[in-house]
Amino acid sequence: MYLETLNELEVSVREATDRLAIAQKTETLHELTEQSQEPGFWDDNRRASDIMQQINQLSSQVEPWNAISKDILELKELVSLNDQSLEKEIMNQIPLLESRFSALKKELRYSGPYDDHDAILSIHAGAGGTDAQDWAEMLLRMYTRWGETASMKVVHIEDSPGEEAGIKSASLEFSGSHAYGKLKAEHGVHRLVRLSPYNADAKRQTSFAKVEVLPKVDAPEDVPIDETDLKIDVFRSGGKGGQSVNTTDSAVRVTHLPTGIVVSIQNERSQLQNKETAMTILRSKLAQLQIEQHKESLAEIKGPNQSAEWGNQIRSYVLHPYTMVKDLRTRHETTNAEAVLAGDLNPFIDAYLETQ
Repeated sequence: MYLETLNELEVSVREATDRLAIAQKTETLHELTEQSQEPGFWDDNRRASDIMQQINQLSSQVEPWNAISKDILELKELVSLNDQSLEKEIMNQIPLLESRFSALKKELRYSGPYDDHDAILSIHAGAGGTDAQDWAEMLLRMYTRWGETASMKVVHIEDSPGEEAGIKSASLEFSGSHAYGKLKAEHGVHRLVRLSPYNADAKRQTSFAKVEVLPKVDAPEDVPIDETDLKIDVFRSGGKGGQSVNTTDSAVRVTHLPTGIVVSIQNERSQLQNKETAMTILRSKLAQLQIEQHKESLAEIKGPNQSAEWGNQIRSYVLHPYTMVKDLRTRHETTNAEAVLAGDLNPFIDAYLETQ
């Protein structure tokens, strides 16, 4: 009886590890670990840091699966001994293994091509002036707090402040386990209904903001781009109110001619750093479009569709005349809007992943 249960569990674990490519990831982990032990590894600090980050991420993905596979084999060996004195230990260990597998099965939700990548999340205020820009800043705070609570490393890439309050746009980078796999649930238009703090009559106001979530693709070989398809412009960075950030042409604008995608970065003082960041975001945008348009090659990708930019909201946040946050795709909802705006997004993310 015990052996039959363990055999079934072993088959289920093997099917899961195949879907998650655990064997391939383990091999990659070994190769990267060997590189990290080579003399002079830290001579190139940036490359070394990137490799160490990959090692940490891969370790967190493969070690629990390799451990449970090993433990199942060891318990099967105990069962094969037919030793009555071991029966109680075996009987206690089987439900523990089943419980571990049940928890690990959640990883199967992250089997998309880029689900294990870091994420770049951008927020764009919609029509509605100061109210919409304030709403965009509320979302920026919400995602930052979610990232911190989820033990993600959150890096502010850039922002464009609003004239009176809030932000016109902002971009964040999230680094951590399955950052893109989780945050992709947030991609779309978010709608806020509240009494406007910027209206003298305190009228009910509806505001929109678009959240764009991209898998971070910083390795050129992952999304190869032909240099002849790029137009690169440099210009002087400018701060709020026209104040100069610096006196050199460090800002970079990269245009991908086949799709018309434009990425501008001016936060860094170095033109090279701005170009590298812009190219990472461009590769990430192309990867996202490839996913959305189900194309096998970049040459088949069309430019992003802007016509429905504010048309189809994915979630509504109502603060007046009642409080309710409702996801329009999964129908998941809560009346605790304050908690959601403070970063409690996991129930919405989980509900989305369950539908995939």
